[in-house]
Amino acid sequence: MAKESMKAREVKRAKTVAKYAEKRKALKEAGDYEGLQKLPKNASPVRMHNRCKLTGRPKGYMRQFGLSRVTFREMANQGLIPGVRKASW
Repeated sequence: MAKESMKAREVKRAKTVAKYAEKRKALKEAGDYEGLQKLPKNASPVRMHNRCKLTGRPKGYMRQFGLSRVTFREMANQGLIPGVRKASW
């Protein structure tokens, strides 16, 4: 499990990115790079990092499910993810 502060930091970044999205787009179209530099650092979507929705694990993230590989495997074995089952051939 990730620290709660790390999870909260990512949530805060996501809110900041959403808040400044329109303003960033307008500044980019106008070519006003000085204006872009005056925005907060965390307003850039590049600074966001994918984390598991349940555990907050930053590595081994599966975009399609929003989970880490460890959590995905546990849930798949328990049958909690619809349409996913263990392969056998």
